[in-house]
Amino acid sequence: MGRRALKIKGILAGLVLVSSRAWAGTVLITEQEANLPPEFIFDPRSITRGPRIELIQPGAPTYSPMHFQLKFQSFGGSSINTDSLRVIYLKTPEIDITPRVARFVRPAGIDIPDAEAPVGEHHIRVDVTDSEGRTRSTVFTLKIAP
Repeated sequence: MGRRALKIKGILAGLVLVSSRAWAGTVLITEQEANLPPEFIFDPRSITRGPRIELIQPGAPTYSPMHFQLKFQSFGGSSINTDSLRVIYLKTPEIDITPRVARFVRPAGIDIPDAEAPVGEHHIRVDVTDSEGRTRSTVFTLKIAP
């Protein structure tokens, strides 16, 4: 094989790697969204019997794609109303990423095996209501390492 043919073969192999990486996972946050200005973050905490929302942290540091898991827990015999779920990326303007996670939502939580997000810190608010109408909002930070 000639030098030119090897060079073209290398370029094509690189394109295959880049294109397969671009489609490797479920896009949680895009690069363009990550570049938007941050929103003021206010995380109200109070004592409530509303559902608990817990981020199951992958090993630190976290790299993309990652295993993104949230666990929901309801109390007092109530159940989680998955139709009430809202997942908001806290930027200006806010970005509703609920449709991106919808197919991974179960009453026990959200489980995305291959979520992708750019390097940096990403603040996400999750709102969910139980069958008794009690709502909980939780803000957490995803830290993605280079």
